[in-house]
Amino acid sequence: MQAVQREIAEQLNVQPPFADNAALIAEVARRVAFIQDCLVNSGLKTLVLGISGGVDSLTAGLLAQRAIRELRERSGDDSYKFIAVRLPYETQFDEHDAQASVDFIDPDERHTVNIGPAVKALANEVAAFEGKHAVSVDFVLGNTKARMRMVAQYTIAGAAHGLVIGTDHAAEAVMGFFTKFGDGACDLAPLSGLVKNQVRSIARHFGAPESLVEKIPTADLEDLSPGKPDEASHGVTYAEIDAFLHGKPVRDEAFKIICDTYRKTEHKRVLPFAP
Repeated sequence: MQAVQREIAEQLNVQPPFADNAALIAEVARRVAFIQDCLVNSGLKTLVLGISGGVDSLTAGLLAQRAIRELRERSGDDSYKFIAVRLPYETQFDEHDAQASVDFIDPDERHTVNIGPAVKALANEVAAFEGKHAVSVDFVLGNTKARMRMVAQYTIAGAAHGLVIGTDHAAEAVMGFFTKFGDGACDLAPLSGLVKNQVRSIARHFGAPESLVEKIPTADLEDLSPGKPDEASHGVTYAEIDAFLHGKPVRDEAFKIICDTYRKTEHKRVLPFAP
């Protein structure tokens, strides 16, 4: 079992557990520098990130804002900026958490794009939905929401001449828990290789409120299951996924679920097929 865990962890470039606080601080600095290098090498000066209210976008936003602030201080160029974007579908049930996240990050700019009208307009034009069960339609439109959010972020980034930040990390990557060409699409993914608990630890390092750090993760994409916890979709807990990726013992059932899901979602982690 450990050989399989090790192979998957290597493929996802999983980072080892933080040995101590100094290791955590060093990792934060490395990822901030990564963001800065990506932006400087692109010749652009703006970062764009959608803020959902969950700990992943909160942590990515905190890293991004620090990267931008340090770039301004180091270069003396005030044109560097970070734009945090709210992307609700009509009225988001946990909007207070999303606003609290944006407030704590304190970005240079705040934008809001309600994706509801666009998603509904598209759904009304899709003849393929005719005769389909409501649950099936709801699931498909959940992915459409994720893709529409990325369309909005790239539209803002295009107008602002910037790069789009993604929030994918190892604990989501192993489960394929992202929408292909939706939240899986971005210019840089500063949380890549981290497990969920490490993402939370970085948020705590920044002093984020515990209510946001330990908030129950939810993609919240399905109208018929609002606020559905990620772990209910996974069939395993994030603690088990983290343990798996760090080579620790897990239940036989959890091991099987993670391995089967990893294989089934391989297409999400590779480039499009080509001849």
